[in-house]
Amino acid sequence: MLNILQSVYSIIIGIVQGVSEWLPISSKTQVLLTSQALLHLNFQQAYTFGLFMEVGTILAAVIYFRRDIFSLAKVIVLRGTHGEKKLFVYVLTATIITGLIGTPIYLIADSIKGVSIGIPMLVIGLVLIGDAVFIRYSKKKRAAKGTNMRKFESLGMKDYIIIGAAQGIAALPGVSRSGITTSVMFLLNVEADEVFRLSFIIGIFASGGAFGLTFLASHANVSVALSQIGLTGLLIAIATATVVSLFLIDFLIRIASKSKIVYLITALGIIALASGVLYIVYSSLGIPVVS
Repeated sequence: MLNILQSVYSIIIGIVQGVSEWLPISSKTQVLLTSQALLHLNFQQAYTFGLFMEVGTILAAVIYFRRDIFSLAKVIVLRGTHGEKKLFVYVLTATIITGLIGTPIYLIADSIKGVSIGIPMLVIGLVLIGDAVFIRYSKKKRAAKGTNMRKFESLGMKDYIIIGAAQGIAALPGVSRSGITTSVMFLLNVEADEVFRLSFIIGIFASGGAFGLTFLASHANVSVALSQIGLTGLLIAIATATVVSLFLIDFLIRIASKSKIVYLITALGIIALASGVLYIVYSSLGIPVVS
C-alpha cells in the first residue's frame, strides 16, 4: 500500500514539474509546495528537491531540441555554420551570466527559512500581460511602417547578457525561469516562436547547472527527499515530468508560431497573476505555503 502511495506521489510531483516548468509559475516553487505537502519536507529540503526535479524537464528539452544541441556540438569540434556559431555564443554567454547571478542567489535562498513567493509571480504576470498589449499595439505600428519583429539573427551580445541576467534572477523562489526569460525577450521585441525556442534552449543548461549546484551545496537535503520518495519513486517522477514536458513544449511552440500568440501570452500572464494572488491569500490567512 505504501509503495502504491509513493508511486502516486511521484506521478503527481512529475506532473507538477512537467507542467509548471514551461508556464510562468516557477516550477521549483510548485514542486517545493507539492513535496512539502506530500513528503513533509521543510523549506530548504523542498526547495532543493524542486531544483533536483528539473532533471525530467532537461531530458525533455534535450529530446525536443536535439537538432539545436547537435548544432552546438558541431561548433565545439569546429564544424559549425555561421548561424550555429551564433547560437553557441548566445547559449554560452547567457549561461555564464546566469551562473554568475543565479549561484549566489541560490546559496542565499537555500540558507533561509522562508520567503515571500507571491509577489514575484504577480510582477511576472503583469509584465506578461503588458507584453501582450505591447505586441498587439506594435503589430499595428509595424504593419503601418512595414517592419517586423526581431529574429534571432538580429540579436547581439547586449541582448544575450540581458536574457542571461533575467534567467539568473529566476533562482529566487517564486520567480519562473521561463516566465521571466520570455517576458524579457518579448520586451526586446523578439519574434514569438523564437522567444520560446531561445528560452527553452538556454533553460537546458541553466537547469543542468542548478542540478549540479544542488548536489554540491545541498546533497544532504536531496538525501532526505530521496529517502521519502525512494529511488523508484524518483525515476517515476522524472519519467512523468519528461513525458508531460514534451507535450507542453510542443504545444507552446505550435501556438507561438500562429497568430493567436497575444491570447497565449495573456493567458500565461493571468495564470501567473492567479498563482501570485493565491500564495498571498494563503499567507495572509496563516496557511504555511512555506515553512
